[in-house]
Amino acid sequence: MSEDFFLADRFEAERPGLRAVAYRMLGSLAEAEDAVQEAWFKLSRADVSDVKNLGAWLTTVVGRICLDMLRSRTSRREGPLPEQDGSIRLPDPVVTALTRVGPEQEILIADSVGIALMIVLEALSPAERLAFVLHDMFDVPFDDIAPILGRTTVSTRQLASRARRRVQGAAPAADTDVARKRGVVDAFLAASRGGNFEALLGILDPDVVARSDGGTLVPSILRRGAADVASQAITFARFAADARLVLVNGTPGVVSFVEGRPLSVMSFTIWDGRITGLDILTDPDRLTTLGLTA
Repeated sequence: MSEDFFLADRFEAERPGLRAVAYRMLGSLAEAEDAVQEAWFKLSRADVSDVKNLGAWLTTVVGRICLDMLRSRTSRREGPLPEQDGSIRLPDPVVTALTRVGPEQEILIADSVGIALMIVLEALSPAERLAFVLHDMFDVPFDDIAPILGRTTVSTRQLASRARRRVQGAAPAADTDVARKRGVVDAFLAASRGGNFEALLGILDPDVVARSDGGTLVPSILRRGAADVASQAITFARFAADARLVLVNGTPGVVSFVEGRPLSVMSFTIWDGRITGLDILTDPDRLTTLGLTA
């Protein structure tokens, strides 16, 4: 086997893990693919004969590429409280069938990286996000992260610690029992379709927050409180001719269709058997890229 074929095989073996790194860094499936492909270009042009751990080398390469991509994002502000600037930008959801998650998707969404946590990650500075993602999620040593950031190891460790405190302070509490969460989502769907306002109030936390990202064509919507969110859920259910239970980043969610076209992807944050957060992607352009079919 030639050296080129050997490298290609090694890279393909590492690709799922590299996509997982890039997705956590960027919150965009398309940009994550771009970052991984750029890593392949760099590998194909590099002399790695002295590299002892190719997987670790590629992880730091992808981290550096993602850091540059985050720093170049000047056209929009993304954060966990996007209502502060009047816009809402949700991370791309990873949507899979309810009954089975493929091995690549499993790697992509391991460690319970739900939409709510991804939103929190997007509040971090690019340097904080890199330090936190590489060290806390992928066990990359600080000695390897520091050169990417142009910092000392001590400074990088402090950066990750600050990011960790921010994540722990902002990430919402959530139930971990998938069957229980599915029951709550089932009940939400039934109540919405049936126009049962009182039933929805019983499922929604009194302080529930619902965010909808409609992209550039559809206005973003922010709703607070059970009564407001329940009213919107009933109204929205009338437009969705078909709503399917799916897994959104590994947790029960809903994809709605109208005339065979995806209308929305809903991600739920559930705590103590009640919905505390509802993040809804309705951007038609982004929904098209997810390859969802009724």
